[in-house]
Amino acid sequence: MTTWGAAVQKPDGLPAEIDLSRPSAARVYDYFLGGAHNFEIDRRLAEQIASMTPNLAATMRAGREFLRRAVRVLLDAGIDQFLDVGSGIPTVGNVHEVAQNANPKARVVYVDIDPVAVAHSRELLAGNDLTGVIHGDLRDPERILAQARRLDLLDFDRPVGILLAGVVHFVADADRPGDILATLRAAAAPGSFLVISHSTFEDQPQEMLDAQRLSARTDTEISLRSRAEVTSFFGDWTLLEPGVVHMELWRPDSPTDVDEAGQRFGAFGGVARYDRSDG
Repeated sequence: MTTWGAAVQKPDGLPAEIDLSRPSAARVYDYFLGGAHNFEIDRRLAEQIASMTPNLAATMRAGREFLRRAVRVLLDAGIDQFLDVGSGIPTVGNVHEVAQNANPKARVVYVDIDPVAVAHSRELLAGNDLTGVIHGDLRDPERILAQARRLDLLDFDRPVGILLAGVVHFVADADRPGDILATLRAAAAPGSFLVISHSTFEDQPQEMLDAQRLSARTDTEISLRSRAEVTSFFGDWTLLEPGVVHMELWRPDSPTDVDEAGQRFGAFGGVARYDRSDG
């Protein structure tokens, strides 16, 4: 059994609120993505998880690739401001890098429930005046929106990209995810986009279902949902082609990026636009 809590020397310059006596879910995620914002205690836990769920790292990378492709589509549509909820540590080609590489004036507000992820994010983004970081819980969307407005980075009277990559499945049915998504959509101006990726039980073998539950990045159990349920989160916004599909099938960069089944990562992805005629 692994024992946490051993004394660890903290690297110079690391914020005091970052605890290195226990592994961080955000840093474990960063490790699986090939990032550099993780420590030995995180890597040990990651290897334990990987031994039980060998496809996990590939699944996380597929989710990040879906997000990158979606952000590029939004940039091509003229979106220059993004609200990324459930962002983790913004490293390894995350939203601000993709967006600001295409448009140096693009603005990004990151939101995460994990205080460790928030602390690392603020350290990483120090000096980037077009990004902001919020400690927030998706289950309280009004507070997220209020904090985002106080940062004065996003103008909700203009189109915005709302990004919910791999986070809505951490919201239990009892917390009414449909109402949460409706609140976020209601805050957006026409021309805005909503991006969602979400774990599913459809088309998945039992071992994949077990792995998805074991590999939750927080203590909150994943709620696996159907394509119809995930589609409902977009409300009456207009889905972009090809609709809500297994995320590796959503506008892949190359046919070689998709296996024969096109569903080995057990998650759906979709992007929708708020047209003036919607709602």
